[in-house]
Amino acid sequence: FSRTAVEMAKKVLALFDVDGTLTVPRKTASPEMLQFMQDLRKYVTVGIVGGSDLSKISEQLGKTCTSDYDYLFAENGLMAYKAGEMIAVQSLKKHLGEDRLKQFINFVLHYIADLDIPIKRGTFIEFRNGMLNVSPIGRNCSQEERDEFEKYDETAGVRKAMVAALREKFADFGLAFSIGGQISFDVFPKGWDKTYCLQFVTEFDEVHFFGDKTYEGGNDFEIFASDRTIGHTVTSPADTRDQCAKLFLPN
Repeated sequence: FSRTAVEMAKKVLALFDVDGTLTVPRKTASPEMLQFMQDLRKYVTVGIVGGSDLSKISEQLGKTCTSDYDYLFAENGLMAYKAGEMIAVQSLKKHLGEDRLKQFINFVLHYIADLDIPIKRGTFIEFRNGMLNVSPIGRNCSQEERDEFEKYDETAGVRKAMVAALREKFADFGLAFSIGGQISFDVFPKGWDKTYCLQFVTEFDEVHFFGDKTYEGGNDFEIFASDRTIGHTVTSPADTRDQCAKLFLPN
């Protein structure tokens, strides 16, 4: 099909999740995928929105990722870059305050200490700029142990139960919980999900979002379901490429 003049004049932004969308989870993006993303920029504005911090996103998309894309939002947009320049930063510490933060962390550590699961490793809480990442098994387990925990958790519901306990205990803290990835869940102030980044892209007529965890409770759900985006569910990097080619590239 050929894009009409009206379509060409429309300001369109394509926003992408990282894990499961541009890369196999926690792996680096393939050279083909990175090249495809650059080709796509000839037709639409391209942005990345990841839950991870900038260092993890850089490991997956390359060290120059802040300038490789028109927008890059690390930690759901709490660290926001436009054309390689940082345009905004926000922090959990500032928002919650040390007392509340400590209460929450203490409770989590006690809860995990009493948890009976097949194995535990280390790094049960990762303190990030804009969120806490909580892992019942511990983040420095091996890939094999990750895979096993993910399978175990599907039936045991360890993360679901833990999130339910935290929701109840800290109901007045204004926190949201998001189960994502294989072994952990994120904790952040309500509204600090991926929709947080949309405040920086208000000038676009159309914002398309591509993500794999678009079901309720998944960390792509809020931005996928937002009335400010056109949401697309993808199953793999190859699927992302296929859907984008059909939507945005000339035949």
